Amino acid sequence: MHADEAETDAGLVRRLLRAQFPRWADLPVARLASGGTVNAIYRLGDDLTVRLPLRPGGAGTIAMEARLLPRLAPLLPLPIPEVVVTGAPGEGYPLPWSVYRWIDGRNPVEGALAEPGPAARDLAEFAVAFRKVDLPGGPPAHRGAPLITEDQEVRAAIEALRHTDEPFDADEITAAWEEALAAPPWTGPACWTHSDLMPSNLLLAGDRVSAVIDFGTVGMGEPATDLIPAWNLLPAPVRQVYREAVAVDDATWARGRGWALSMAVIQLPYYRTTNAIISANARHVIREVLGT
Repeated sequence: MHADEAETDAGLVRRLLRAQFPRWADLPVARLASGGTVNAIYRLGDDLTVRLPLRPGGAGTIAMEARLLPRLAPLLPLPIPEVVVTGAPGEGYPLPWSVYRWIDGRNPVEGALAEPGPAARDLAEFAVAFRKVDLPGGPPAHRGAPLITEDQEVRAAIEALRHTDEPFDADEITAAWEEALAAPPWTGPACWTHSDLMPSNLLLAGDRVSAVIDFGTVGMGEPATDLIPAWNLLPAPVRQVYREAVAVDDATWARGRGWALSMAVIQLPYYRTTNAIISANARHVIREVLGT
């Protein structure tokens, strides 16, 4: 997916474990299929996973999650990852890495929830609880700046899409983006947000959300960034259920739509041939935004 991506495989995981945590070195190791773009995830035995950042930019989240996740977990209504240990570079792998507890569940797929109403309420409860967290020392969220800071990258991605065979009207996308930018900016205090509530960062049990994973983008920002499931997962008839449950004003909702669109538009030309899960979701979001 990335020109500077580190190469990983089960053999590397086993060598790292043998050198640093030998008690796990003989457990079965298998890479998990994932739409993730930052980490390679390996299941380790029945109860653990190993996360190896793919790029240097993702390595900083290892220490951050180890510090923040234990403090956030008791304040949130859904299970979140539990860091067991963090590992150091070694065996030819240049980055820090980590071992987590396994969480059962499956990733949802956009448009495939049989009963989306309960999932909408679960996600809304999580988003509301997160923005009410009173925990000092939070870092800036990955998407914590005003929406306008995405403008240059979004417009460049729209131009890139003009030169592909993707079935989207670049002018329509631009108009939807400018509509989101016209919404009044957030003027309240920064609050805690996950900032990346993509389907690949959610787990389901049945059609209920059973856990939220991957907190590499977590931090202090504005609540609109956690509205993105309204377009990247939930069908249009249930979108209003989510909106009423998160209880945001028109401007915040419009910015949330803009955040969902910005992520999709930036992702699609970059991942369209290298990550089928992310590119499919990006197309879904663009269709949903342009249809609303």
